[in-house]
Amino acid sequence: MTDNSRRYPDPAVRVLDPRFDALRIASASVECLYQGARWSEGPVWFGDGRYVLWSDIPNNRMLRWDEATGAVGEFRKPSNNANGNTRDREGRLVTCEHLTRRVTRTEYDGSITVLADRYQGKRLNSPNDVIVKSDGSIWFSDPTFGIDSFYEGEQQESELVPAVYRIDGQTGELSVVADDLAGPNGLAFSPDESMLYIVESRAEPRKIRAYDVGADGASIKNGRVLIDAGAGTPDGFRVDVHGNLWCGWGMGTDELDGVRVFTPQGEAIGHIALPERCANVCFGGRHRNRLFMAASHGLYSLYVNTQGVKGG
Repeated sequence: MTDNSRRYPDPAVRVLDPRFDALRIASASVECLYQGARWSEGPVWFGDGRYVLWSDIPNNRMLRWDEATGAVGEFRKPSNNANGNTRDREGRLVTCEHLTRRVTRTEYDGSITVLADRYQGKRLNSPNDVIVKSDGSIWFSDPTFGIDSFYEGEQQESELVPAVYRIDGQTGELSVVADDLAGPNGLAFSPDESMLYIVESRAEPRKIRAYDVGADGASIKNGRVLIDAGAGTPDGFRVDVHGNLWCGWGMGTDELDGVRVFTPQGEAIGHIALPERCANVCFGGRHRNRLFMAASHGLYSLYVNTQGVKGG
């Protein structure tokens, strides 16, 4: 970060609408926790161990930042070009892997369980982002990004159209939630889980779509555009307890790179400027009031005056 990050209030935390004032802390600034990744993605907070895990996809590894010491080390290498990560409702790590084209769960003893790698006998593309609903079901996006080149996995042929899937929390059955999106990417539920948000990252311009979750809790309907990103590039995002969307953002300019914050109605109210494009975020810390931001080469954080949704 520049010397500006030493000033309070931090000029990198930009108010686009007065409603953002209530969400920022004047004496909190953006902190750079790590530099040295090729493409940072998929941060997830482990409060029981006080650390953040995140993916460095092209380097085929997952990194760990320790809150108590500030130390960073390798958590897993090789990682099968891991991308998105989250925790299930029992606290286990759930990971999307590009190289193996699968979604896995890391058990308490460190062993790996494959949750999904095929649909109707055909290989998944490259699972990207993943979230877990309160009923234990696991929802993930499956674009082709990891098989489009040799940079984030292995270049291979696609066998399935890009889609969003759901793994039933009881039976493990895999079902398609949506298969009409151009490059489905980041996912998040509203705080009451009545809506599912999906980033459509191959739409021009990119969009964040909102869907009503069906009464069965396993389907979605009434899709609509919540946010037209314009020149921005939403990737991964998380939702706070008030329903605001904290979105990884940017495309190589000072005005866009960082995290953009939207109301539940899709109105831009704030921006956290970073010196590089941000791919994904998570909330952590003891009170879930510290935003961790996985940006191109690094990991950043900012204390905010709200809390991330539990389980998000």
